[in-house]
Amino acid sequence: MDVSLRYREAWEGFWRETSGTPGEAIWDCDPSLASIPHSELLLPHADASLPVVDLGCGNGTQTRYLATRFARAIGVDLSDAAIALARRADTAGTAEFEQLNLVDRDAVRALRDRTGDTNVYMRAVIHQSEPQDRTAVAEAVAELLGVRGRAFVAELTSASRAVLQQASAGPDGPPEKLRRVFDHGLKPAGAEDEEVPGLLRAAGLTILASGDTVLAQTEQLPDGTRIDLPARWFVLARA
Repeated sequence: MDVSLRYREAWEGFWRETSGTPGEAIWDCDPSLASIPHSELLLPHADASLPVVDLGCGNGTQTRYLATRFARAIGVDLSDAAIALARRADTAGTAEFEQLNLVDRDAVRALRDRTGDTNVYMRAVIHQSEPQDRTAVAEAVAELLGVRGRAFVAELTSASRAVLQQASAGPDGPPEKLRRVFDHGLKPAGAEDEEVPGLLRAAGLTILASGDTVLAQTEQLPDGTRIDLPARWFVLARA
């Protein structure tokens, strides 16, 4: 299986036009607003001596933090341009980065064969995947976990659409960072609320813990407050 050419080119185009400046991508928030609190939710359930794979790592900001909490951190992304940015930003060599298409089951299995059981960190990947690919993304999480791994998955809820509409309602339309997302044909908050836990369970995953949260963005609403997108998080194991 493969993602559509449109989807692949949308992400390559986005990351090719990104310089790597921290926060330039709207979701590239500081780890204190993402992987740090998320790790605190995952680690009580996880073996930190196992590697962690950051699915949809982008330019690697969160992966570099995860490398300080787990024995080994591997960031993977569909986009070659994103992986190039991540490697360039990781001047200390704290993490590993490689291109991976989560819809390619053979490639996911090959990564699992190289790493053994792994923990997984995935922030906001299912919601923007094309509908026909979401099952494969959830199955990739399950494949990588094996028996001993645990996953942290956070996905936008439908309530985030109203926030995005509010952010776009200013006289000049969407702010610059959000406009870039739309201009590249990327579609945030595409999954329905019950779709995500249903996909995870259908992939053979058990929900160990879950809760409501927000995913902090690096852009502001028209009134100057930070855009925080409503989301739900899950800690998962293989059933």
